[in-house]
Amino acid sequence: MAGGRQEDEAFAAWLASHLATLRRTARAFAEPADQHDLMQELAVALWKARPRFRGKAADTTFVHRVAHNAALTWRRGETRRRKRQDGVAAELAVRAEEHPDTPEADLLERLYAAIRTLPPLDRSLILLSLDGLAYGAIARVHGLTETNIGARLTRVRARLTILVKEDGDGV
Repeated sequence: MAGGRQEDEAFAAWLASHLATLRRTARAFAEPADQHDLMQELAVALWKARPRFRGKAADTTFVHRVAHNAALTWRRGETRRRKRQDGVAAELAVRAEEHPDTPEADLLERLYAAIRTLPPLDRSLILLSLDGLAYGAIARVHGLTETNIGARLTRVRARLTILVKEDGDGV
């Protein structure tokens, strides 16, 4: 029984060191009202996958891959969640009245809204880039070349710039 407790504590410490990555993944794949649910799914996926981690790659690479795959799986079930969209919009309106957004918070939310519109691979690439991973590390996560990563990220950044600007102009 003590071994189980030590394992739980070791996992909790390991998970805590990767929470920022999980939050960014959840924010990029889920609407604000669903991000907590996705965070739980990501944590469970890491719990299940951790025994398979052999240390052949960096633990950040492993976490990104597991989180990305779990988020993709979670995203496939989104059609059921779309029925709740009206309720979410009402909740966001109430929040906006209670806590007016700062310009920075508004810009950040527009950025993540734009990221959520990207195809899954592009979404993952920009998240890894935002996490500060080098092109080589991103390439290893996705099995692509560094040159391909650079080209894709250039296009993704340009697309995000347009999307965020369009969203800001429409506000």
